Amino acid sequence: METKIELQVETPTVLKKTSFENIEGFDCVDYPNGTDSSPRENLTEKSHETMKITKFDAKDVIIDIPPALSSQSSLCLSLPCSPSGLHISQTNMITHTDNYQKTEDQPQKELAKQVKFHSQPILVRDSRFDSFKTWSGKLERQISNLRGIPREIDLEKNEMEKKLENEEAPAVDRYFDALEGPELDTLRATEVSVLPEDEKWPFLLRFPINAFGICLGVASQAILWKTLNTSSVLKFLHVSPIPNLVLWWASLALMAFISFVYLLKLVFYFEAVKREYYHPVRVNFFFAPWIACLFLAMGVPPSIAVNLKPCIWYILMAPIFILELKIYGQWMSGGQRRLSKVANPSNHLSIVGNFVGALLGANMGLKEGPIFFFSVGLAHYTVLFVTLYQRLPTNATLPKELHPVFFLFVAAPSVACMAWAKIVGEFDYGARIAYFIALFLYMSLAVRIDFFRGFRFSLAWWAYTFPMTGASIATIKYATTVTNIITKSMAIGLSAISTVTVFALLVTTIYHAFVLQNLFPNDISIAITRKRPKFSKMLAHFRSSSSDSKDLESSISKSLEI
Repeated sequence: METKIELQVETPTVLKKTSFENIEGFDCVDYPNGTDSSPRENLTEKSHETMKITKFDAKDVIIDIPPALSSQSSLCLSLPCSPSGLHISQTNMITHTDNYQKTEDQPQKELAKQVKFHSQPILVRDSRFDSFKTWSGKLERQISNLRGIPREIDLEKNEMEKKLENEEAPAVDRYFDALEGPELDTLRATEVSVLPEDEKWPFLLRFPINAFGICLGVASQAILWKTLNTSSVLKFLHVSPIPNLVLWWASLALMAFISFVYLLKLVFYFEAVKREYYHPVRVNFFFAPWIACLFLAMGVPPSIAVNLKPCIWYILMAPIFILELKIYGQWMSGGQRRLSKVANPSNHLSIVGNFVGALLGANMGLKEGPIFFFSVGLAHYTVLFVTLYQRLPTNATLPKELHPVFFLFVAAPSVACMAWAKIVGEFDYGARIAYFIALFLYMSLAVRIDFFRGFRFSLAWWAYTFPMTGASIATIKYATTVTNIITKSMAIGLSAISTVTVFALLVTTIYHAFVLQNLFPNDISIAITRKRPKFSKMLAHFRSSSSDSKDLESSISKSLEI
């Protein structure tokens, strides 16, 4: 490590003869006779006389700069990168002047060649997110070492992060203790996040599994416009097949993009994905990608394919069946994830997959498989419906941003009526019973105008689209059996409402994602601690006091503006 001092003005007098007391840890010159007898050709005679006269013990180090160097000069001192056993007499003092040439002794040259110090760059890496990375960031550090990059220094590595590397995901009780709200996505005042709350996290950590709800909304619209184009009762509308084709390709592109991004999250932040899977609410959204694929298979334009191979149905229903074995088994076992404890409107996603699969299988001409999934879905929907009507997993008031989630109540009976009608070959009384249940739930939610006022945009809005579109398609099927002016008007009206809603949400989502860049905030629901913090009461008091002070400041600022 070389320190270079540029002297652009006359050398101060204090630097001509400076004495440094001995400091512990630094080397000093220990001359046997008390004087330096080594020749210094770059010193003037005056300086030699000064050194001969001056006597000092082993505790003093004298730096003598001759007066001849009073003009503009630069002093370059080569110092070691650490206080080692290098003797100060072994270093080189090099002075540069306009009319001066460097000279040094041959022994010093040989010693300088023998002793070399190379300063190593110090890299500081942010290790706060390592606990959510795949293998806790160990693979990244191993690759860096193989590439010859110096080992990084983790300045903020603490004991909590070291424990996180070896422990499993939080238990389900911790999610209920640390989070609040029907979707369990809000951190309680008595809790603290393991990740910084005042900074924006990496994009992959902020990308949730419920982003697949966008695919559900757009893909269901492709099915709607395909039904409008092929329905015999609405031929007077002369619906073009182009909207179905455009929406299908758009939904396919969205599905590919969102799947790719979430696959990157699975690769680089596997611990975050595991926490989403253990989340009692987020686990239901793991059905969404496969349901969206079923929608794509059902909404494929006739110009691309008319009849799909049955093997596609088996491929898409296999992961749904595996997830159901896991989720439904937990509901029935009565453990920590029993249905009475984790019941939530988003649980309908795990039910809808059965009816969508039954509908697609019946369209392909299958019999036993669709009936099997329809039976499983009907049994668990009945239990879930009763459980959700009795109570929710929290007594807190439902936030307005999450009111649209209740529209998931409409999704299951809407798809179930179409699936049963396709299985039996007609829209009989069983299908009509399911349709009327969906229609009543739709109207009971639509008349509550307060649900649609005064709340900000969030991804939960996409819960509107899929159930509303399902109710519109079911109404078209019902109007085909019971044809009159009322059923036709209902089919056209519900289709228009769902289309406008999806289009408005798509534009709003793009605006928030690319213009405002606030579509994906920090996902607090996956950053909870595994144990309740000891200072929870103090933290709650501090947060409440800080919120009160913020309210006071905002009220004062408003009064000043007035």
